[in-house]
Amino acid sequence: MKLRIDTPLATVVDEDGVLAFRGEDVSGAFGILPRHAAYLTSLAICVVSWTAAGGTQRCCAVRRGVLTVTPGRDIAIATREAIAGDDIATLEKTVLSRFRDEIETERAERVDSTRLQLRAIREIMRHLQGGRPPSETFG
Repeated sequence: MKLRIDTPLATVVDEDGVLAFRGEDVSGAFGILPRHAAYLTSLAICVVSWTAAGGTQRCCAVRRGVLTVTPGRDIAIATREAIAGDDIATLEKTVLSRFRDEIETERAERVDSTRLQLRAIREIMRHLQGGRPPSETFG
């Protein structure tokens, strides 16, 4: 297979002979082997890894992105930022710590957004029930 990882500024990885690939999306980790079906997913902030020709292990940290698989041949990732490396432990430690603040900020924003949505739903329900608080109706 061929793997290509592109950012808006550069092609970070362009490699033929990929034997296996591992990535992570919001539902969890997944793998891609030759002759994989067409696939499209949104990547999480993660370290993707692959086995290159000759059994060499390689990896790259990506700050989200879109991964597409052309049936059985090409894996393409478009991402905001990517940093290639040879040692997954070192890459995870240095790069993901850089992204950690962004991960925590996003998590807090999702919690705040969910709270606002719930508050809006409660207000709508109260309005639809003639001004009665939800606890009187659903209590």
